Amino acid sequence: MSEQVEISTLDLRYESYRMRSPGAEKALLGSISEHGIRDPLQGVEKNERRILLDGFKRYRCAKRLGIGIVPYWSLGGDEALGIIELLRISNSKSLCILEQARLIDELKSVHRMSNWEIANLLEKSKSWVSVRSGIIGEMSETVLNKIFSGGFPVYSYMYTLRRFIRINCAKKDEVDEFVKLVSGKHLSIREIELLAHGYFKGSEEFRRQIQSGNISWGLSWLKDSSTNPGACTELERGMLKDLEITQKYMQRVTYKSKDRRFKTSSFYSQANLLAGGIVREMESFSKAMVEFYDQTGKTQSHLLPS
Repeated sequence: MSEQVEISTLDLRYESYRMRSPGAEKALLGSISEHGIRDPLQGVEKNERRILLDGFKRYRCAKRLGIGIVPYWSLGGDEALGIIELLRISNSKSLCILEQARLIDELKSVHRMSNWEIANLLEKSKSWVSVRSGIIGEMSETVLNKIFSGGFPVYSYMYTLRRFIRINCAKKDEVDEFVKLVSGKHLSIREIELLAHGYFKGSEEFRRQIQSGNISWGLSWLKDSSTNPGACTELERGMLKDLEITQKYMQRVTYKSKDRRFKTSSFYSQANLLAGGIVREMESFSKAMVEFYDQTGKTQSHLLPS
């Protein structure tokens, strides 16, 4: 059962473990100013302190609006078990994979829990835990800070930069430099992917231009090269359009699927049927895209300026 607590009693030591999203926080600020805080913040009780684990956006919105009392739900008195409980309910609480990974790293490094213990308590496989543990191990502090502060999109790291690290053997300092160069520039995921291909697989001249801050020039060159109608057949232009639409709606549906305002039975019955059809196609679609990505990537480097 939730209780009303003073906002000043909350310990924010885990705030940096959760992603910041200025856009989502702005929308939440408007909602709270109109309707108040509907969902309680969650944390654990330890040494007469309430250690906050979930609800940092709500906390910051409350501070900005001058709200001194907030609803709060205790997950118990054990810090490690509180983190476990948060991870258990993360499907509905929308923890992203990097947030899960950082909390699992906390359980291992601070609370000395093994992969087996964590997996057993979460009712997950050891491989599920190992994958997330490995992600944190391969990331630098620079990249972590840029992602969790909202300066660099997690999607671009997971599905673009990790590939360069694993397949193209990009060094950590090179990845750090690229992330610092493009962070906070309000670039789209597609623009970051284009720049990454040019930066890691293109010429030294292209890389020097980006290092000098000529990001607009780099994007213009890459976009002109990739969208020149005369360079593609009608069939190829159709495929590029399909890929662009697919990426757009994948991102949109991924974001919207975490919205907790869905509530009608009619919506759930129809959404379940449609989602089921998508899930059945997911494996073949994913395999086709991985193969297509590999195929197109092998011939891309010679298109970049030399």
